[in-house]
Order: sequence, then C-alpha cells, then structure tokens
Amino acid sequence: MRFAGFQKTSLIDYPDRVASVLFTAGCNLRCPYCHNGELVKGYAGPFHEEEAIIESLLERKRYVDFVVVTGGEPTLDPELPAFLERLRGLGFKVKLDTNGLKPDALRECMPFLDYIAMDVKTSLENYASLGTEDTDSIMESINIIKDGELDYEFRCTAVPGFVETETVQKMGEMVRGAKKFVFQQYKPEKTLDPEYNEVKPHSEETIRGFARVMDDYVDKVVLRV
Repeated sequence: MRFAGFQKTSLIDYPDRVASVLFTAGCNLRCPYCHNGELVKGYAGPFHEEEAIIESLLERKRYVDFVVVTGGEPTLDPELPAFLERLRGLGFKVKLDTNGLKPDALRECMPFLDYIAMDVKTSLENYASLGTEDTDSIMESINIIKDGELDYEFRCTAVPGFVETETVQKMGEMVRGAKKFVFQQYKPEKTLDPEYNEVKPHSEETIRGFARVMDDYVDKVVLRV
C-alpha cells in the first residue's frame, strides 16, 4: 500500500492510547465540510511507501505499538486487508476508521483489527447530500460492527444542518443497541466546500442535548467537544 500521510504520534486517534496514524487517499463520499479535502479527490502525491512505513513503525514500536488507518476512505484500497494482517503479524494493535460504504471490505479487514470507528454522519435521507444514496451498505456495516466481537465506536461530527435534534433521533434508530456513540465538535477549517468554513459550530450545550437524545438508543455516549 501507499499512504498520503503518516503521523508518527497521536494522542487522540486511538482511545486512551498513543498511536501512529496512516492516511489513505481517495474517498467515496463528498462531504462538503470535510477537512481532509486534499485526500478526497485528485491527490497525486507525495506518497509514503509501505516498506518505509513498516520500517519506521518498527523503529518506534517500543514506544508506540498502536496504529490507526484512516483517510480518505481506507476500504477503497484492495490491498488493505493484507496490510492490516501484516501489521498484526508484527505485533501492532490496529484501529480502522471507515464510513461504512464498503461492508464486504470491512468483513475482510475485521480479523486483523482491534478497534473500529465508523462515521454515522447524519440521517439516512441526508446521505444523498454527502455523495451517496447507498444507505443499504451503511446499515449493513452498522449491523456487522454491532454483531461482531471487536471493540468499536460509532461517531458523528456535529455539523449544523446535517446534525440537529430530529436528525439525532433518526441516527439513534440507525444504531439502536450499540455499545458506544461519540459526538465530535465541528471545526470549520480547510473544508472541501469553502462555504463551510463560514458555518458556525453548534455550542457545547447543544451537543450535550444531542447526547441526551442519543442516550436513549445506545449504552454509552461520549463527547469530544
């Protein structure tokens, strides 16, 4: 595999762990508020090659043995399962971030994962505004994760317009019975659609209200605001 980015140390991407983060290029959504727009479309390099990544990870493994693979959308790369298997074979703990649009690829990856974070971005009817109408795949991935044995979280960036109280109720129905749901604050910077740089984020109080709504549907709600 090749990676568009490599963050050697992160304190926020793997829950309660210090981790290294790998970024893949390309995505099958076009969220206008995306802050990794350079990775979503037209990324032409530079790339970090797999062997160099592995060498660097092994050099630092004594201090950091957790690895997060994010994007973009990692499951678009057919080489992902083999790469994850390689990481696990080298003794790393692995987390995958995904938007859930490739449930078959998710199934292939799961034997080599320790943690999954899937974005639940909005209610199903709003996904068309994010670039897809394939909500069946999203629901399939949600159920794969809920029914599996891996530790996981569903997470949502609370973007005004896409995430409101009535939206959260519908999202709750999507993930009903899940173990963990995370709300993240929206940061309007370097967005794919420049207009979203001007969108005022929800207040912390409003997001806490979303959490109270979601609490009726899942075991645990976490705020990262």
